[in-house]
Amino acid sequence: MMLKGKVAVVTGAARGIGREIALLLARHGALVVVNDYGGTEAGAGGGHAPADEVVGAIKQAGGQAIVKTALDAFGRIDIVVNNAGILRDRMIFNMTEEEWDAVINTHLKGSFSVTRAAAPIMREQKWGRFINMTSTSGLVGNVGQANYAAAKLGIVGLTKATALDMARYNVTANCISPFAWTRMIGTIPTETEAQKARVEKIKKLSPAHIAPVVAFLASDQAKDITGQIFGVRGKEIMLFGQHRPIMRIHDDEGWTVEKLVEIFPGTLQHHLVPNVTSGQYFNYDPLV
Repeated sequence: MMLKGKVAVVTGAARGIGREIALLLARHGALVVVNDYGGTEAGAGGGHAPADEVVGAIKQAGGQAIVKTALDAFGRIDIVVNNAGILRDRMIFNMTEEEWDAVINTHLKGSFSVTRAAAPIMREQKWGRFINMTSTSGLVGNVGQANYAAAKLGIVGLTKATALDMARYNVTANCISPFAWTRMIGTIPTETEAQKARVEKIKKLSPAHIAPVVAFLASDQAKDITGQIFGVRGKEIMLFGQHRPIMRIHDDEGWTVEKLVEIFPGTLQHHLVPNVTSGQYFNYDPLV
């Protein structure tokens, strides 16, 4: 019961990763606000039934949860898990502005909106945890996901800025890049043998693998962990590197195009990061 009495808000909590997070937080004593408008993986439609089902499951297990605002119900917010998301995959040359806006608004603006609402309360409490979901679609790259990749990498920037802004108030902010079989992942094309093989690997990855890392980052024991990016792939937990210079060159007289043409191949060229997709980089079988 390491989260006993803590109030947690989990967005996108009706299904998949969010559902498992909500259930485990409740199991560890948290009072959970289940937030989910019940739409499709593309963001269409809506309804209360999926969220209500999670609330029922939490209550059956002896916890408390309501689909209402945390402040009205519990008077405080301790943990925010920004998990809600949709997909509108399209190649960049076919992507519409509406498809771009829908994904950016749900993932990036949605994460900001909940963070902005909770941050003043956590600052006053001098305690809080933000846990945001990023993706290797942005960290590494994926085909046909310019909107999703931009949103998920934007969430990394949001998380790092939040971590810096809130550090003096005993509030942390971290990212998790989850690998799991969910409704959203179920939309990945399976037209080629490589795509089929990738999906078969992902099908082995349960959303339940993500929840313990969230619960840990939400605890007092993780008070010194902030501004970090973790990956969870089955039974494997990874810590991602972050954007820092890996090689430098300088010229006392300043650079010209001609000098760069001459120097680049023998210097920076050796350190270029291969342009691959997430599936190509994580091409080994998951530990399940």
